[in-house]
Amino acid sequence: MRVIKILTLIILISGCKNRSANSANEFIEGKDIISTHGMVVSSHPEASRTGIAVLKKGGNAVDAAVAVEFALAVCYPEAGNLGGGGFMIVSKSDVSKDVIDYREKAPVAAKRNMFLDNNENIIEGLSTETHLAAGVPGTVDGMIRIHDRYGELDFREVIQPAVDLAEKGFPLPEGQAASLNRNRENFIKRNSVRPAFVRDSLWKAEDILRQPDLAETLKRIRDFGRAGFYSGKTAELIIREMKRGDGIITKTDLENYTALFREPLQAEYKGYNITTVPPPSGGGITLIQLLGMVESSPLGNWGFHSARTVHFIAEAERRAFADRSEYSGDADFVYVPVKELTDKEYLKKRMSDFNSNRASLSSVIRAGKPAGYESEQTTHYSVADKSGNAVAATTTLNNTFGSSIVVEGAGFILNNEMDDFSVRPGVPNMYGLTGGDANAIEPGKRMLSSMTPVIVEKGGKLFLVAGTPGGSTIPTTVFQVLINVLDYNMKVSEAVNTGRFHHQWLPDWISIEANSIDSMTLIQLKNMGHEYRVRASIGSVNAIQILQDGKLAGGADIRGYNSACGY
Repeated sequence: MRVIKILTLIILISGCKNRSANSANEFIEGKDIISTHGMVVSSHPEASRTGIAVLKKGGNAVDAAVAVEFALAVCYPEAGNLGGGGFMIVSKSDVSKDVIDYREKAPVAAKRNMFLDNNENIIEGLSTETHLAAGVPGTVDGMIRIHDRYGELDFREVIQPAVDLAEKGFPLPEGQAASLNRNRENFIKRNSVRPAFVRDSLWKAEDILRQPDLAETLKRIRDFGRAGFYSGKTAELIIREMKRGDGIITKTDLENYTALFREPLQAEYKGYNITTVPPPSGGGITLIQLLGMVESSPLGNWGFHSARTVHFIAEAERRAFADRSEYSGDADFVYVPVKELTDKEYLKKRMSDFNSNRASLSSVIRAGKPAGYESEQTTHYSVADKSGNAVAATTTLNNTFGSSIVVEGAGFILNNEMDDFSVRPGVPNMYGLTGGDANAIEPGKRMLSSMTPVIVEKGGKLFLVAGTPGGSTIPTTVFQVLINVLDYNMKVSEAVNTGRFHHQWLPDWISIEANSIDSMTLIQLKNMGHEYRVRASIGSVNAIQILQDGKLAGGADIRGYNSACGY
């Protein structure tokens, strides 16, 4: 199998005293590990360690997931957050499922044309770099609600590690130090007071990042629960920040925010049960559509990343993203024909004009007619416990470091998720995604997302937990990881590390990771009429596979400083 050449070595992260997985009292960590009792795979070693420590204390997968989420708000400010939102799937040991949608919402004062000038042209940067870019945050409410329903440890015990992490600080990995340095000017320009992310000299690897204001905010959440964020001092600091930058989030917006429990989106693929998230994520529908469009094809026989395989998958992706543009939005505001879009007969019809020898033109591909009708800096974590419970959660600020606006005195970054609406229907957002009226801005509406956490079962038993960041590439990345395991029989570490490609209808080309597809195959694709662009890494998957003997295999993507921890 072809793996990105510069990242072919599996690197084990240091910091654990004992690397054996033979005892419940021992703790292991790395990119590619197998454990017996529990596993946490996240975008930062500190967060993974936090989650596994909670499991060792007797917490279940939800306790660990909530601890990881709050830890990521401290140690992974690129995407971990208190000021953003996301989606989480919970799978109980009895295989019952639940989804919590803690996606951000448009403030009540939001207007359809709020980012357009008098000539209806988009005002550059208004939906990404200003206080107006922020939707009402959902993370804190979501974590409290999911913990209330499924957690076993006391909430104070679950959030305390994040408090300690913010107060005492943690050593920066080299890549994260560089990331903070790259964003230095944005932090300075967009804040009246320099936040903890900026210091007089540039950051270096192993420097300690301490965040005292964030620690105090986390303490208020610890001590007062939801009221410690959506009212009281933290809410006052948010409103003060809004006034400073002419933002529109109000006290009422904060008080009225509610995360929602939703019915999971489920489908069958070659004998496996697939569970993902429904709207307002468009990613789940896209994933189910892609699986449905390729299910009858012998991908395994065609060969991994052969011209025939890449061509076929790119054409399926082209059609799925055309449907996404037309139909997907917040189902609480618009009708989203989920059942019709994921119907197997509809998906067969969707590929009926597929030409095995020639690429389609996106200019002539339109959304189908079903019967009856986000930077890529997101973060994903996967958790599995010894009792068979699992969590797949994807959360984001949208762009890397969101808007780069830090709530003064509260220490957390505001999202810029308003850009995920169709700021002007038909015009692409920062990820090149084109949306329609279904995703137009409305007060109280949740913006469309690409987040696609997924849980897979085989024979009624947990088999795979996965997800990724990557903006518009999220559903196609998750899709490729699934077929890598289910069709190409890769072990989970290989499935997440091997090279990837992506097509999203518009722009009309295949995005390909460097060195992921050989030159002869690229020539064949070109001769078929495909255009392609070589780009940097696509996604950063964190996944867990349950092996036949019941052990847990962690796959932490070699793209980034992801880490799998188990015991």
